[in-house]
Amino acid sequence: MATEVRAAGDTLTFDPDAVRAAFPILGQEMNGRPMVFLDSGASTQKPEAVITAEAEFYRHDYANIHRGVYDLSQRASDAFDGARRKVQAFLGAADWREIVFTRNTTEAINLVAWSFLEPRLQAGDEILVTTMEHHSNIVPWQLVAMRHGAKVVAVPITDAGELDLAALKEMIGPRTKMLACTWVSNVLGTVNPVAEIIEIAHAAGVPVLLDAAQAVQHVAVDVQAVGADFLAFSAHKIYGPSGVGVLYGKREHLEAMPPWQGGGGIVDRVTFEGTTYGEIPFRFEAGTPDIAGVHGLGIALDWFGQFDIRAVEAHETRLMAEAQRALQQIPGLHPLGDPRHRTGALSFWVDGLHHQDVGAMLDLDGIAIRTGHHCAQPLHRRFGLEGSARASFGIYNNEADVAALADSLRYIVRKYG
Repeated sequence: MATEVRAAGDTLTFDPDAVRAAFPILGQEMNGRPMVFLDSGASTQKPEAVITAEAEFYRHDYANIHRGVYDLSQRASDAFDGARRKVQAFLGAADWREIVFTRNTTEAINLVAWSFLEPRLQAGDEILVTTMEHHSNIVPWQLVAMRHGAKVVAVPITDAGELDLAALKEMIGPRTKMLACTWVSNVLGTVNPVAEIIEIAHAAGVPVLLDAAQAVQHVAVDVQAVGADFLAFSAHKIYGPSGVGVLYGKREHLEAMPPWQGGGGIVDRVTFEGTTYGEIPFRFEAGTPDIAGVHGLGIALDWFGQFDIRAVEAHETRLMAEAQRALQQIPGLHPLGDPRHRTGALSFWVDGLHHQDVGAMLDLDGIAIRTGHHCAQPLHRRFGLEGSARASFGIYNNEADVAALADSLRYIVRKYG
């Protein structure tokens, strides 16, 4: 069923069934049943446009970049550099130099932790994160904190799974050197009010990194509008290839940061007495990058950009509401959290059943979900759990997927719960 959304006098239609046809992998069966893919929070599937473009790049345009004067190298360089400008436009960044390519969100966060924050840390300093963070937005900060006798402190969340903004205001102080916050929780689906969070932090002179790995594919992102100092995401979360990530950083921050890794591609002049480094963003991109993957990210952004993000948000919001309503009607099944604004992910547990058993039984019906702690152990312990089952949605999911999930869960709970 198509979703219609009205905004600024426009009527925008989004048809997930037509979108679904662009993904070859979704046409197959799992265990003899039509596949229902509900694990997009871990990694999204890829449209034919991305698959074909990356394959064609290897067939016709591949060469190493930024060195060769021959035509093939120039074509590859143009594709790589063009992808950077596509990312700039997608994020609303002021300058293409503010876009750094990494391997993934995790590497982007590590880059900020070691190159931006570590030189500024002293004993007794604090790094604020939130209780709903992915491990990738906890562990890098712990590593740099340990080196200097600083500490990582978690801002609490409410029983509904929302960030406690009052506590955040109280916790920010003169020893706070960084706030790292997820835009959208990979477990709860909570959409944090990041503009307000950044305003609170900046009022105290604290820079902010946003983990947008679960946001870029679900909500409109504008780094200048929200005022982020840094933002990170992964290509594979937004229908692009794996192995490519993005770090956005305000130009004044990046220009003040030293290289994090050494090697070719980042230097200006090398002697045995010392080395001088190149301009941003290249000083942070040591070695040969995933050239075809970056090109694939650019194609993924082109493909995703054909849809009005308001229509995508409206469709996914309605789908999430249907899923939450259906699951809440199943006796013994408990959704994790109840945030006012949720997108992307819906986690739950079932009385008397281990979450891995729930996932295995759903797989028998051709339904793919995620089970475990979802790289968010502190969040699960906040709710007294060691793990949960998680259904996460993409642009290609529809009402039939929600109905299949609910029907299968009802049977599982009735027979085994």
